[in-house]
Amino acid sequence: MAVLPIRIMGDPVLHAPASPVGEITDEIRTLVADMFETMDAAPGVGLAAPQVGVPLRIYTYTYADDDGNPWRGVIINPELWMRPTEPGAPDPDDESEGCLSFPGERFPLRRSDEVLVTGVDLEGEAVRIQVDGWRARIMQHEFDHLDGILYVDRLDDGDWKTVQKIARKRGWGRPGSAWTPGIDDLEA
Repeated sequence: MAVLPIRIMGDPVLHAPASPVGEITDEIRTLVADMFETMDAAPGVGLAAPQVGVPLRIYTYTYADDDGNPWRGVIINPELWMRPTEPGAPDPDDESEGCLSFPGERFPLRRSDEVLVTGVDLEGEAVRIQVDGWRARIMQHEFDHLDGILYVDRLDDGDWKTVQKIARKRGWGRPGSAWTPGIDDLEA
């Protein structure tokens, strides 16, 4: 397995819809294993294939609940359904999230509190996940990556201006920007 470079917000692969996976091959299995290793090294709670430069509809996820129980998996060709988002401004203490493609920063973002995700796993078996809370946030965040949407694209105007300043300062607005967790020192 190998830790893969994570694409930073200016890379074009992050801003285009990903293609469905046609067949689960050994190359797909290796990609998923590398994605788990990269996600863990970053560390992150999710990683979509476009974040490592692969424009396919795959994402991995991991999370431990309040009791330390692990929740980990991969979804290939996911479909997402969600409850409507509650109106109002997000709570900066409870609804802030970050992204490995915009590392070192967190911004408040309102997301749906409950989702249903379907797709297949590495064996081609059907997956059906209905979750709420942070797990729902993870599913929405990673699914957005597959549609070429970064969480910073969903921020209000004030936070969006802050994102643009940070990106310019760090040089993240250009194609090819990437960092490798555990290898490259990331200036945040």
